[in-house]
Amino acid sequence: MIRKTRLFTPGPTPLLPAAQFAMAAADMHHRTPEFRALYQKVLAQLRVFVGTGSDVLLLSSSGTGAMEAAVSNLTSPGERVLVLTAGKFGERWVALAKAFGCEVDLVEAPYGETFDLAAVRKALKPEHRAIFVQATETSTAVRHDVEALAKLRNEVAPGTLLVVDGITGLGTTHFDVDGWGIDILIGGSQKAVMIPPGLAYLSVSDKAWVAMEKSKNPRYYFDLRKERKNAVKGESAYTPAVALIAALGAALDYIAGQAGGDLEKGRIALVDNAQVNAAATRAGLVALGFTLFAPTAPAAAATAVAVPEGMDSSEVVKALKTRFASVIANGQGEMKGKIFRVAHLGFFDFLDTIALLGAMEHIAKDTLKLPVKYGQAVAAAQQVYSDAVKS
Repeated sequence: MIRKTRLFTPGPTPLLPAAQFAMAAADMHHRTPEFRALYQKVLAQLRVFVGTGSDVLLLSSSGTGAMEAAVSNLTSPGERVLVLTAGKFGERWVALAKAFGCEVDLVEAPYGETFDLAAVRKALKPEHRAIFVQATETSTAVRHDVEALAKLRNEVAPGTLLVVDGITGLGTTHFDVDGWGIDILIGGSQKAVMIPPGLAYLSVSDKAWVAMEKSKNPRYYFDLRKERKNAVKGESAYTPAVALIAALGAALDYIAGQAGGDLEKGRIALVDNAQVNAAATRAGLVALGFTLFAPTAPAAAATAVAVPEGMDSSEVVKALKTRFASVIANGQGEMKGKIFRVAHLGFFDFLDTIALLGAMEHIAKDTLKLPVKYGQAVAAAQQVYSDAVKS
């Protein structure tokens, strides 16, 4: 049988063909009018995609670079920060904050769960310089309620900065960045915008810019003030990832094209698409007898699934790749072997979901020995899709 490779991983995600073509054609120097026009266009598009009237900056790095930039630009050694952690990427916030000398207070939730807002309220103090949190904890496929956290911050500690890792949240979750008062919201190129790794982008509020002038932490490459100053001229502070920026422009054009050229509506459609595919995937896998790892706060970026007792999730990952050339993600860290993760963000449509669930029916029956009837996962997903398009 012919096998077609399909990525169902939460980053890197499947590449948009138009973005690949744009990268191949991006033969330009970065200090030219041609590139400046492209760069300014992409920065303007990013403000619409993120949904903010504030500055949005591009960094040639992975998303972790933007996370580091948020810590180094906003804090000083010895300042107290509050980190909300429920997985590997929340733990990354802890490590970054400590690396820059911050005193870290924690609110923790078990893997597979989100935070108790009462615990956050109890922990949050006006003296906290910033709150660091994920919109989606990709390692466990949990969605955190950023809107509720923002409202709580506004009530209890309005001077505290709210910094959100939206690397898999953007394009899968609806945000009101300015209305809620998110001070920094971070995205990454290898996620919902459907291009390769290597770019990070982040929105920066007026309050965050003021805070940067008071921060005493060292910064050089990730000095956001330099990037802001250069962006006005259509340039980056240092050599940019020219081909990736061209690809990003093509991807944002594509997203706008899905809504008749309206990028804001295209962003909404992209989020809705991820949410429907996530719901359909959850329904299909539950119909096969799987247990969702994050049933109370599921993300639209990815779905995490626990395998039956005594089974290693690596077997599911391996079987899908071997039989169907479909690539899903294992658990991370201590969750490796216990869960597998299926992505829905970016260049996925409903037919991709049906294809995966059809393959999973075979894996569940043949590898996991579950009592499967062919079509039961697909039928459950079809019902979710039908309900969604009627509403």
